Formats: sequence, C-alpha cells, structure tokens
Amino acid sequence: MSAIRENWRVGALVILLVLSGIALFAPGMATPETRDNTTNLQYGLDLSGGARVRATPVGLTATDIGTVSDAREAEISVADNLDVETADVEIYPETRQAEVYADISPEAFRSALEAAGFQPADVRQGVTDETLARLVDTLQSKIDATGFQAATVQTVESSTSERTFVVIEAANSRPDEIRELLESRGVVRMVAYYPADGNQTRTTVLTFEELRDSQIGLPDTTQQGQHHVPITLSEEVAPSFAQDMRDYGFTTNQAYSSQCGEADLQPGNYCLLTVRDNRTVYSAVMAEGLGSQIATGEFEKDPRFIITATNASEARQLYVDMRAGSLPTRLTIQDTFFVDPSLGTEFRGRSFLTGLVAVLAVSLVVFFRYGEFKVAFPMLVTALSEVAILLGFAATVPLALNLSHIAGLIAVIGTGVDDLIIIADEVMTEEVSSDRVFRNRFRKALWIIGAAAATTIIAMSPLAVLSLGDLRGFAIVTILGVLIGVIITRPAYGDILRRLLTDQH
Repeated sequence: MSAIRENWRVGALVILLVLSGIALFAPGMATPETRDNTTNLQYGLDLSGGARVRATPVGLTATDIGTVSDAREAEISVADNLDVETADVEIYPETRQAEVYADISPEAFRSALEAAGFQPADVRQGVTDETLARLVDTLQSKIDATGFQAATVQTVESSTSERTFVVIEAANSRPDEIRELLESRGVVRMVAYYPADGNQTRTTVLTFEELRDSQIGLPDTTQQGQHHVPITLSEEVAPSFAQDMRDYGFTTNQAYSSQCGEADLQPGNYCLLTVRDNRTVYSAVMAEGLGSQIATGEFEKDPRFIITATNASEARQLYVDMRAGSLPTRLTIQDTFFVDPSLGTEFRGRSFLTGLVAVLAVSLVVFFRYGEFKVAFPMLVTALSEVAILLGFAATVPLALNLSHIAGLIAVIGTGVDDLIIIADEVMTEEVSSDRVFRNRFRKALWIIGAAAATTIIAMSPLAVLSLGDLRGFAIVTILGVLIGVIITRPAYGDILRRLLTDQH
C-alpha cells in the first residue's frame, strides 16, 4: 500500500491514458460529425475541408437614452420617424438602450430618437451583446435543423475590438450553401388576401411568433406531389385564426372557387399567402374541407393544416425558419473561405507528419543530452502522454481539431520536454545518494516548473478568453497541456525517475 501511495501520480497518469484510449478508439463513442473512421476525433474546417463565412450584423445601438415609459409605443414612434418596420426597432427600458436593424446612419437614428423624446448619450455601429447572443443561438439552431455537418457559429472581435464578426464554419460544405442561410432573416407569416369595401386587402392572420409557437411537422408531400409543412396551431391562436377566416369570408363558396396562382391575385379572389421576409413565396386557396371545419367550429378542436410550398427546398426553408426562429437582424457577408475536402485531407496528413518530425527531433536531442535510456525513454513517453490525454479530451468534448489545435499540441510537446529536462538536470547534477536527497532536488525543480507554467497560463489567458479565432484554439490547447503537465505528468515522471535512480543505491 505504501508503494501505491507514494506513486499515486503514476497511477493517475495510467488511468488518464486508459480513459483517453477509450475516448479515442472505443466503438460507438464517435459523433455523427466525426471525420475519421479510425478514431473518434472530429476534424474542423482546416483538416476536413469545408466553408467559412464571416459576416457582420446590421444595426445601430443607442445607449443611455433616458427613461422609457412605454417601450411598444416608443418603438412605433421611432420606426415611423425612420420609415422602417416596427420589428426593426427594439427598445429596452431596463438598460435604457435602443437598437435599430436597418441600414441607416447614426445621425438619422439619433434624430429619430430625439424626435420620440429621448436623448441618447451615444450611438454606435453594431448590436447589443444580448442581440448578438440571440443571433448566434438562432443561427446554430438553423444550421442544426438544416443538417450541416460539424458546423459551428461563433463571434470574433476585430483586432481593434470595434467590430464583432459572426463566423460560421461548416465541414464538407460550400460557401453558397451557407450564404443561403444568411441572406434573409427568415420571418414567416400568413397573410389573408381578400376583397373588403370594394378593394383588395392584405391582413396578417398568423404572425411569425404565432407560427413559431405552434407544432411544426417535418416537410412532406401530398399524394398529388405537393410540397408542404404540416402545422398544428396552439390552443391560444387557433380560435382567433378561425374567427378571422370566418370574418374575412374564407369559408364561402366564392372563396373556394378563387384562383390563387402567382398571376391570379386579382380583385375578388380569396387567397392565403405564405410570406417570408416580406416576399410572397406561395399563394393558395382555402381548401373546402378546411373551410368547412372552420365554419362549423371543428377546427378549434383539432387546429391542423398545411402550409404549401413551391418545391422541396422552399418547404425545407420554411420548416427551418419556423422551427428555429428568425434572425433578430440581417447579416452583411464580409468574406468567405473554402477548403476543398481533398486539400483538408492533405493538411491532416501533413499535420501528422509535422508532429512526428517534432517527436523524432525531441527524441534525438534528449538521447544525445543524457545518453542513458532509462532517463530519456520515460521522458519521451511522459511527454507524449500529455498529447494522448489532450486528444482524448478533444474526442470526449468533442473538439473539432484545426491547424491551430495541432500547433498547440506541438507546443505542448516542446514545453513538456523542456520541463522534464529541468527535472532531470536538477536531480542529476550530482549523484543521488538517497530518496530524501532526490525529493529535495525534485521539489526545487517543481517550483521552477510551476513558475514557468504560471507565466505561460497568464500570457495565454487573454488569447483563450477573447474571441480571436484560431489564436483562441491554440491558447486553450496550450493551457490545458500545461495544466495536465504540472498536475499529473511532471510529478509522475519524477516518481518514475526517483524509482530508477534511487533503487541502484
């Protein structure tokens, strides 16, 4: 028991290596996005190929605008002053902030707020952190619903921190596929088109919020091959929708005989329009069966119907928008980046070769330095153990490995061997006469290593915290490697070295 107690760090290292091996190679632990048939590692854009699109949110933020008594009334007033949709203006009474999601100048926004009775302290480009977080969450939901593989959404600040970019990465995808997702906000609503007082009228009968809060089924096709999205309205919405249909005349024979093709929106017709981002994507006549259910009141008991679409792609887009939600603002695409999958595979092979060369170079230096197999071999095994543990961690999270992470792993090998050389040099400066002498020298070496580790962590922390793209991945891997080394691998190597050097006396 005493031997186990004295060498518990070696035992902990072995346990971590076993768990890492399970995470890396055990069947069934790989995620659907895993890019390697041999291991459970997941590869990012650099090593698997795919597209990266960087965009900026459209909007302005006004701070410290003053006391807000009625946010809704203020939003309407500011929107009227700017001649934009009310949905494009947000006012937050708690934080005394206001946002507008439109291409207007800061001066125009300030003037509109002042005309509404506010005195903003500052008007800046960009949206609030809350809106940015909502934007990222919604985009991620849309990406998940669309079926992109190994896709991530994150925010990255510019070098001057004056602008925040939204970066979307998707493996095995092309930039135009991501562009389609970003080009519109995805605000879907149902509009009634009907005659009233001698004129054709358009009235929203189902808002985006009401559709989003409904039960949205998967896109499907009817027996006639018509693409559609099944929907079941909530108990709160169904009665008002049914009443609107009765009030506007959609349950009459004249409504059932209307012509509602794209070219048939003529006076006297009764059509239900599917509108996405203020553009009519489909127009349909009320089915007589649905109209009868609405007329008799049966619809409220089972408020199911279908939203039709022109094709399968349009139906899928409507499903994603209603299910995931609309973007709080539009995005302006700044640049795109594409890595061909074959090139990503080549990068992966070269990354492995680079790591192998680094290990071989370190091995030669260590063996030339000490010339003793029993000192150098455990040193290399311990250093490589850190990499194995980090890879196991990456497979468990899972973390999509990119070139920045590979660079971090190579840095971990270098810093790890540096620390192990410090330990070996410190304890072998003179002959080790006893276990007590070894412990004293080893403790001194650990103080040096701990100070160096603290310096590295402090230096890397800003890169790990700030949204600086690939630099963040490099910093996180380096910090994790340093922590694993200081807590587990360096002390474990000390226990191994103590065993080897003190047993011979």
